[in-house]
Amino acid sequence: MLAARAQLVRAAEEKGERMTTQTRVVFRRWDNGDIIALFPDLEEGEGYCLSYEHVGQHGGADYRIINDTEPAKETEYDSLFKELSSIGYNLRVIKHR
Repeated sequence: MLAARAQLVRAAEEKGERMTTQTRVVFRRWDNGDIIALFPDLEEGEGYCLSYEHVGQHGGADYRIINDTEPAKETEYDSLFKELSSIGYNLRVIKHR
């Protein structure tokens, strides 16, 4: 079951509205160069967070994929950031430490 905040994000997306509160996001790069956005505060089932990629879009992800990916540079995640913003997200990019 989605957490309440994830439901709000999806509801805003369906209505074409923008979230007024910021959503924390971590952008990571797979070995093949694809970028994934992880939302550590948005639960997508037990032990999973909400994620988003150009292909496949929303889904659940084990946050431990941090171990299998590299931090994405701003130039690498810019198009995904813009896509997420266009569907209603008000993003605050955070860096994994």
